[in-house]
Amino acid sequence: MGRRRLPVDRVLEERTGRGLLAIALALIVAISVTDVWLGTSVHLGPLLVIAPTLTASFAGPRLTALVGGLAELALLIISVFHGGLSTTNHMAQLVALAVLSALVVFISSVRVRRERELSRVRSVAETAQRVLLRPPPRRVGPLAVAWRYLAAEDETQIGGDLFAVVRAGRRRTRVIIGDVRGHGLASIGEASMVMGAFREGAPRYEALPELVGAVEDSVCRDLEEVADTVRDPGEHFVTALLLDIPDGDEQAQMINRGHPPPLLVHGGEVTALHPRTPAPPLGLCGLSSERGSRIDPFTFEAGDLLLLYTDGVIEARSPTGGMYPLADRVASFPAAGPEALLRRVHRDLLEHAGERLSDDAALLVIERTASRHPRRPQFAVHPDDGRHRLGIGGSAADR
Repeated sequence: MGRRRLPVDRVLEERTGRGLLAIALALIVAISVTDVWLGTSVHLGPLLVIAPTLTASFAGPRLTALVGGLAELALLIISVFHGGLSTTNHMAQLVALAVLSALVVFISSVRVRRERELSRVRSVAETAQRVLLRPPPRRVGPLAVAWRYLAAEDETQIGGDLFAVVRAGRRRTRVIIGDVRGHGLASIGEASMVMGAFREGAPRYEALPELVGAVEDSVCRDLEEVADTVRDPGEHFVTALLLDIPDGDEQAQMINRGHPPPLLVHGGEVTALHPRTPAPPLGLCGLSSERGSRIDPFTFEAGDLLLLYTDGVIEARSPTGGMYPLADRVASFPAAGPEALLRRVHRDLLEHAGERLSDDAALLVIERTASRHPRRPQFAVHPDDGRHRLGIGGSAADR
């Protein structure tokens, strides 16, 4: 087994750390030389505390203590040049520098301990993200996929938003995006339960309503057991949008359970695919009915883009209080592939919200590429006639 490296070693391996350490040591030398040269009329020795204070900002307590010791030695040398240690002034300066250096070392140890705690939290969040989300590959069958997850809490990288893209056999892909009530680490249990039910059922059930029913049963059965009812005693539910996208068929299906409608980008237009019949979110079992399994078909052709998102995107507020107009913004962007569109939305969203979101937000962009299977002739089928369309580069219009 190799020896564990001390924090001093890690600091010295970084160019920035070496540079800052050199500045701290140079300050000790400069202050000492100047103080000796100026004589007894000016006392610069107390300024030596700057060196350990600067070191504490980037290094651990060991290196901070080392620099503090060098500063104490430098002050001792200054005292010898100015009449020795017999004067009360020099003794007071030495004691004060020792006390201040010890305080700075303590502050450095507290900072290092806090950084280690945050590192452990981030490590747990990253592991949970890999296990729970299992980010989809860039290609899933004939689909190109891109995604972003923006957590509202600084210490986490995952919260109550969820999404997955799963192959169901050789000829179709199933997609889910959802939003658990609440956000942050407390909602991970609920999100993992929904994701587990979806991943298990996606390849097993032939019809999309059957898959939605299986996920609903799992949520109704297990939600209260995994929900954090201590810190969040209110009602728990999950909004969700589930899609079934055949490889060789332009007709896709969706079932929307209280989730924001996806945006379809096709031929220079942005269309909000609203469900014909609103259905309650998953988990409100007493309100569930056959409406919750009604399919809304829509045409998804080669070259089309689907933008799925959670309400943390459209509810992101600007400093003046305005919500983010996602559909209008997407319509104003030039035509682009999934990853380029996602980057534009991501950057524009953060600029709108002042670089900080108040809720978790997830974005998933799916593009149908040229299918490897021949298409069957189909009539174009769309959701309700009152769907919302936007022209690329134009303003909203109902058609």
